[in-house]
Order: sequence, then structure tokens, then C-alpha cells
Amino acid sequence: MTRLSVNINKIATLRNARGGNNPDVRKTALDCEAFGADGITVHPRPDERHIRHRDVFDLKRVLTTEFNIEGYPAPEFMQLVTQIKPAQVTLVPDSPDQITSNHGWDTRANLDFLTDIVSELRENGIRSSIFVDADPGMVELAAQAGADRVELYTEPYASDYVSKSPQIAVAPFVEAAKKARECGLGLNAGHDLSLVNLAFLKRSIPWLDEVSIGHALICDALYLGLERAIIEYKNCIK
Repeated sequence: MTRLSVNINKIATLRNARGGNNPDVRKTALDCEAFGADGITVHPRPDERHIRHRDVFDLKRVLTTEFNIEGYPAPEFMQLVTQIKPAQVTLVPDSPDQITSNHGWDTRANLDFLTDIVSELRENGIRSSIFVDADPGMVELAAQAGADRVELYTEPYASDYVSKSPQIAVAPFVEAAKKARECGLGLNAGHDLSLVNLAFLKRSIPWLDEVSIGHALICDALYLGLERAIIEYKNCIK
């Protein structure tokens, strides 16, 4: 079964635009769980421009599904996640001022660094996932670093799905996914997945463990409502 983790960063962005607590990040997360989400994802950035550190602690106290925290493993981030101990930490190579993730790790150049980080997460009982491009070599080195999973950066898939063809778009991701399975890694995917392209990705890589989706799902929820949007995304990965 492929699990749906809903990224609620955009809910926090909307809240922060006006101050106060509307929409309520914690309530939205609980509603996502009630509507069928298998997990909740957050990405607390250093400037707290969407998810704040306080949100992470609040969510940890109330969530009953898997909690996934994304971020660059700076000392402050590692201090946060080792205190919170979520089910999973997804390591991304984002700079502090980056708007959103736009590439995976160079696991060759950062092998020693990632090995140390993954070891620290394991010592704290936290599953690790390394964010990588659809490159079998990068996947293999993530396994060498000791990661439990990789998350494939799927923006190129989403772009090529429209500009080229679904078959061309998915081909490198299938190869990277095969390498992950060969290396004994769990497999996640995320970034720009939507109701347009998600079902084809799932059919092409049926052993996907998890997809993490935020921006497109929240945009769809503006028209469909949050509950219906989650149901539609779940239907895509059944």
C-alpha cells in the first residue's frame, strides 16, 4: 500500500499572512487524519516563514498517524528532530532562503556528512529518508550512507508528463525506483505530484511506500474541499 502524507506548510503560510491562528494548523492536521491521510509532513525552515517550531511540538502531541519532518540537517534542525522523535525525517539539501526544494542531494559529494546524520537519526529511533534526483547512482550511495529510504524528487516527472509524455517522464524514475528496491531501500516520492500525474506514477512504480503532497492538494482543496481532495488523492494511489 502506498501511503499519503499531507504536507501542511501552505496552511501555516496562510495563517502567518494575517497573524492569529486562522487557519488552525493543528486542527487542519487532525482533520487531514480524520479524512484519511496516512501521515502529516512539515518542513520547519530557519526563518519560520510557514511551519514554526512551536507547531512541530503541538503536532507531535496530537497526531496519531506518521509524522514526517523535512529539512536541511543543520545543528538546530537536528536538535529539534531528536527532541521530537517523529516517525521519519526527510533530509533535503535546501539552503535557508530557498522557496522550495528544487534538487536532490549529491550523495557522492556528501556521503560522509549524510552517513553521520543518518547514524544520529538511527540512534534516536527515527527512520531516515534522503531526498534524491532520479539517478540510480545517487540512490545507491544513499543506501551506502545507511538511509532507510529515499524520496525521489518528482518535479521533473511532473514537468515532462505535460511537455513530453507520461512514458518519457516516468522512465528515469522507474529505473531509480528499481535501484532503490535492489538496494533494500524504502521508496518515497514528492514534489509537484497532483491529481493529473499521481495515478500514472503509482501504476508505473507500484511498490512506492509513500507520497508526500502539499501544494497541489491544498490548491485542489480550494475547489473540492479538504476532505474530497484527500479522498481523490487516496484514490490515485490505491
